[in-house]
Amino acid sequence: MIQTDSQLAELLPKIAAVDRVAVDTEADSLHCYFEKLCLIQISVPGQDYLVDPLANADLSPLARALTEKEIVLQGADFDLRLLRRSLGFVATRIFDTVIAARLLGIRSFSLAALVEKFFGVILAKGSQKANWARRPLPHHMAEYAMNDTHYLLPLAEKLEAGLREHDRLDWFRQSCERALEQAAIQRSRDDEEAWRIAGSGKLGGRACAILRELWNWRDKEAQAVDRPSFHILQNHLLIRAAEEFGAGAVPDYRHFSPRRRQSFREAAERGLQLPESEWPVRPKRRGTRPTREMERAAEELRRRRDAVADQHGLEPSLIAPRGALDAVAADESQLETLLVPWQRDLLEL
Repeated sequence: MIQTDSQLAELLPKIAAVDRVAVDTEADSLHCYFEKLCLIQISVPGQDYLVDPLANADLSPLARALTEKEIVLQGADFDLRLLRRSLGFVATRIFDTVIAARLLGIRSFSLAALVEKFFGVILAKGSQKANWARRPLPHHMAEYAMNDTHYLLPLAEKLEAGLREHDRLDWFRQSCERALEQAAIQRSRDDEEAWRIAGSGKLGGRACAILRELWNWRDKEAQAVDRPSFHILQNHLLIRAAEEFGAGAVPDYRHFSPRRRQSFREAAERGLQLPESEWPVRPKRRGTRPTREMERAAEELRRRRDAVADQHGLEPSLIAPRGALDAVAADESQLETLLVPWQRDLLEL
């Protein structure tokens, strides 16, 4: 476990000596409201390291050292976003083993499945939902974390050889470039719509007004104690509470403190007191309703995609997700934004 500047200084030359570095991360999003980077796993040929972002070491030299390297990751998006937000690290080249595996027609592409397929090793399970902010880090969690990068470099070599053999290396590079572009797009929460959780669509106007107030109450409670929102009240209970308050009942939960119980009821009362003119309205569909011509064009694209996918032994959604095909059928100008060249070529677009 690298926790000091001097320990990090010993790692940096080993990163400098290679072109390809395996990286993974662990965060505490299941245990805190304000997600933070808790662990960085790094592997170079023959050596594995755990870097502790919660210690007082300056990790900016690590971010700089990794910038010019090809970073091997298993499903890149989450890790790239977390590293950018936490360390200011922006990758310039990546090798995403999930993309590589899917381009070879491999349908079971979790890390555990790939390690078993290529190395005959069954990885231990059990620490995915652990609290990675724990210190000292238990041995079984450290071992679990290290396995996340230990096999990535040899796995990348095997996948790269397969891509060369099938003449799909260029497809892979295009897809990794697109993954880098997507990871660089800043995501922001729409606070006006964030309360519309799964299942909320069945609620009527008054119950929606109550749910919105309860959701905002829960969000503030979670922030105040730095715990995930579901620790305060799970989504299905939040929806049920909105329904019950709307029907005149007063739901209660044993794990609420007197203060939380009072503020919970006050939030519901605010929703109940809102005039109908201030009730939430169902959001309008974005875009225009597809015409028959658009629907025919989308269906033709799906048939073409499915035939090509079968011919190449690929998942249809890898060539083009349904939503992308519907969007292209409605507006061909979106083609280059939604599909990379190899996808367009296969679809003859």
